[in-house]
Amino acid sequence: MSRTAETIDLTDMGKRARAAALQLARATTEQKNAALRAMAGALEANAEAILAANRLDLDDGRANGLSAALLDRLDLQKRLGGIAADVRNVADLPDPVGQVFDAAVLDNGLRVSKRRVPIGVLGVIYEARPNVTVDVAALALKSGNAVILRGGSETYRSNMALVTVLRDAMTAHGFPADTFQYIESTDRQYVGQLLRLHQYVDMIIPRGGNSLHTFCRENSSIPVITGGIGICHLYVDETADQDAAIRIIHNAKTQRPSVCNALDTVLVNQQIAADFLPRVVEYLGRDGVTFRAEARALAAVNGRANDPRVEFAGPDDFDTEWLSLVLGLKVVDSLDDALEHIRQHSTQHSDGILTQNMDAANRFLDEVDSAAVYVNASTRFTDGSALGLGAEIAISTQRLHARGPMALEALTTYKWMIVGEGHVRP
Repeated sequence: MSRTAETIDLTDMGKRARAAALQLARATTEQKNAALRAMAGALEANAEAILAANRLDLDDGRANGLSAALLDRLDLQKRLGGIAADVRNVADLPDPVGQVFDAAVLDNGLRVSKRRVPIGVLGVIYEARPNVTVDVAALALKSGNAVILRGGSETYRSNMALVTVLRDAMTAHGFPADTFQYIESTDRQYVGQLLRLHQYVDMIIPRGGNSLHTFCRENSSIPVITGGIGICHLYVDETADQDAAIRIIHNAKTQRPSVCNALDTVLVNQQIAADFLPRVVEYLGRDGVTFRAEARALAAVNGRANDPRVEFAGPDDFDTEWLSLVLGLKVVDSLDDALEHIRQHSTQHSDGILTQNMDAANRFLDEVDSAAVYVNASTRFTDGSALGLGAEIAISTQRLHARGPMALEALTTYKWMIVGEGHVRP
């Protein structure tokens, strides 16, 4: 379903968001936590209406030919309880706002420190991810930020049902309704307008495909946090516990293949490839995984060129985020070769090594420049909830100002606090 409103005044929305942010910054931790717990309860109490709206979006998505990956991201039917639990987890986390750090007394007696403060107003643009509506609401409220949301047309009903429930719970606890605003139109002109609302919006966070991220970077007059595009690798070296490695690869590929931290490419040391790769194909193939193998990997799986599950890798296959049950396979001669492949093809999201050689593990940790780097673990843990952050607003693959899963602390900045006793600079 799509909706085009007659007119939406984004400048007015920005002004109201800025005013709400000023009020929100004064809220106590107790007030914010009470509202968050009420929001979680409201999601559960209104589950029937929310899931009914979501089913209509899913029906439209199937009729309109949405990919399996987008349908999976759109689907709330079995996830709403976990989403509500994440809101409660955010309430249980320490409040970053007001935290004081790097305190010192200078030689001249000036007392200096830094204090965490909210960023202000966030603009979040996202596709096919109604869970983002809830994650953003919870994290923005706890970190003291107002937010303007613009979701995709494919999830309009789901988002509106969630927004209504969350705003009602929030305002019942004394927070201004303008803390959490939603652009009630799928007209793309409003994306461009939001990106230029620099007088009122302090940071833009896109959640979607590469085209959305590129559009935001190229058209925004506001700082943009980009990420979430994940071409993720696991390198299996010659010392790896092969049984454990197969379980890790299976989890990283099949546990939820449509998300950005799902595995895309397995690199295998040539010393074990002939034994290990046939096991990977057999084990993962039982769950519907198909494979794109370069020449040496294809030979290592015992010449399965006629097996419809295993195809020769095309020129772009190792630069593809599959978002489905497809896995790239490549044989490499050494750790150096694995590192070079990752440097050339990674999107700096999540990459890991499976090894019992701690020297190799430490070198991998040192040299792989990704937001999350793993040793002997599935890439699926690159997630705010899984890493103890309660939820996430995005996964940043850039360097400024946050990297990896962005949660409460990443939604704050700081100001210097300087206290003197009549000090003047000589």
